[in-house]
Amino acid sequence: MSFIIRTEPGQHHFKVEANQTILTAAIQQHIRLPYGCRDGKCGSCSAELLAGDVAYPSGKTAALSGQPPSACLTCQAVPGSDLILRVSELTSAAEITVRTLPCRLEEKQRLNHDVIRLRLQLPDAQRLQFLAGQYLEFILADGRKRAFSIANAPHDDALIELHVRHVPGGEFTDALFDQVQPKSILRIQGPLGSFVLRETSTRPMIFIAGGTGFAPIKGLLEHAFHIGIQRPMTCYWGVRARHDLYLAELPEQWAATHPNFHYVPVLSEPDADWPGRRGFVHEAVLQDHPEIADYDVYMSGPPIMVEAGRGAFEALGLGMDHMFSDAFEWAADSPKARAT
Repeated sequence: MSFIIRTEPGQHHFKVEANQTILTAAIQQHIRLPYGCRDGKCGSCSAELLAGDVAYPSGKTAALSGQPPSACLTCQAVPGSDLILRVSELTSAAEITVRTLPCRLEEKQRLNHDVIRLRLQLPDAQRLQFLAGQYLEFILADGRKRAFSIANAPHDDALIELHVRHVPGGEFTDALFDQVQPKSILRIQGPLGSFVLRETSTRPMIFIAGGTGFAPIKGLLEHAFHIGIQRPMTCYWGVRARHDLYLAELPEQWAATHPNFHYVPVLSEPDADWPGRRGFVHEAVLQDHPEIADYDVYMSGPPIMVEAGRGAFEALGLGMDHMFSDAFEWAADSPKARAT
């Protein structure tokens, strides 16, 4: 048995299966309902039940205390009939609450000579609601912050994935590589940033990553695959040498699985036996897509790469409203440094 949920004023309709919570079904069907802890405690998911019946088989209803009888915790509520909910759906990054939370380093994995993958676990009663492509900041003991792009998509939020490149002389990345071990407790703030997918566009898409700028691109692409976008998508990953393609097998798997996706690695300082593309990554894009004015372009990487791409693409007629970028510095200890 299943039930239909209608939202007001958004006028979205989605199906909830028997014994499934409203929020779980909404996330699976790409309906952006607000939420926080997903444990019935914070009340961030509260909606107004305009019609229908719900039950709370989990018994986790602490956030209902003091709320009107029509309040509905979508993270725990299981429908007993078709429902109408009044709820403020999220439509942009600006509508998501920035939160400060503790987290535990669940996994640290070396991906190549200078990149590690971190997976962070939030407390049981907490979740970080974010959009694909956003970033978070670590809050250091002295109040300084270090920003890292989130590398996973929102539908897979049990752990938060980050890709960290070692910055020689960088105090924080030195600590992450050599001192901070799994089970360590860290503090984060997020989500931040507006480098997010324009889902309603009908244009083909080009994704350009420089180095560990692949992290937010990975999140964007996994989200696009998850929601079933069928527009043509091409990912160019520019690095110096072959060993800098620290997850090369992943976009290769995507290309084998998704007919509308293509992957082009580009090396600026390749070995003699490199069989692929050579040179600067934005130049490879221009060679393949002289009609780039018809595309949506997402760029993530060092400012010099983003600025070169922006200037070249704009010269060919690509409007600024179809170029989206996330530029960051690999600075040692600048308060504004991005170390994704």
